Amino acid sequence: MAVYTEVSDEDLNAFVAQYDLGGVLSCKGIAEGVENSNFLLVTGKGPYILTLYEKRTRREDLPFFLGLMQHLADKGIACPLPVQGMDGQSLRELCGRPAVIVTFLAGMWPRRVMPQHCAELGQALARLHLAVADFRLERPNALSLGGWKDLFEKCAPRADEVSHNLRATLEAELAELEAHWPKDLPAGVIHADLFPDNVFFRGDTLSGLIDFYFACNDFLVYDIAICMNAWCFEIDGSFNATKARLLLTSYQKVRPLSKEELEALPWLCRGGAVRFLLTRLYDWLNHPPGAFVKPKDPLEYLRKLRFHQTVRGLGGYCLGDGGSYDV
Repeated sequence: MAVYTEVSDEDLNAFVAQYDLGGVLSCKGIAEGVENSNFLLVTGKGPYILTLYEKRTRREDLPFFLGLMQHLADKGIACPLPVQGMDGQSLRELCGRPAVIVTFLAGMWPRRVMPQHCAELGQALARLHLAVADFRLERPNALSLGGWKDLFEKCAPRADEVSHNLRATLEAELAELEAHWPKDLPAGVIHADLFPDNVFFRGDTLSGLIDFYFACNDFLVYDIAICMNAWCFEIDGSFNATKARLLLTSYQKVRPLSKEELEALPWLCRGGAVRFLLTRLYDWLNHPPGAFVKPKDPLEYLRKLRFHQTVRGLGGYCLGDGGSYDV
């Protein structure tokens, strides 16, 4: 979340008047995140989140995102729910941007990830994957193998400015991933961006999931790989096998993984590391001077990739092997 588009008081009041929410009491920009402009909006009926979708979010994808949040909420998954205006529509326009108001979720994201957070995350992720089994809208993953190649070509000429020999490292890794990327695994809608700042807790209990604007159709176990990258490494770059074990164990209590999914996990972890390395690298190289949001360090994910490259099977994560892993 971030603020790229400023909203005047006059425009805001006219926008909120289209809803049965009461008058605007306050509206404050939210500085976290990188994609859209977000505000904590407080009206006579309570707090909400106002989102203006910026240029990187395609307008044609918005029915998928909003429909997914409505579907998940209907299934009992704690997530933001798009608020309908008095005309029955949730998506409208503000300051030349597509805009929506969604319900407010109470909680805080964990600044320091503890093992219990990973256990809670695993169960919530499995419940999400079960809940979307009958969601009928689809959105292909634009940030899978084909998208990585396109990003690499855009970044390659300057990649070595960020780290010595980074261009060759990425080129070789993309070739390895193309040769070993799994096929025919259970698939469906995944969150695809479930970092700690998109997961809210109240104490040690998970209270909700937010920011579904990278959600897409892909292998379900790829969502676990993304979470392992985001939740199971320490500040010093070391891999925490206890956190990974709790994440997998709690996930499998709700949705057991097949042997094929478990065996594919090391390659999917490598792919997840490459995905965020490349998107961060692109943002790092194309960051406009004076921009509101500071780009995230791509080298964090280069270090994670190098760790995954040393792994041979689940045993490399201290998680057993694909044939015998037992929760």
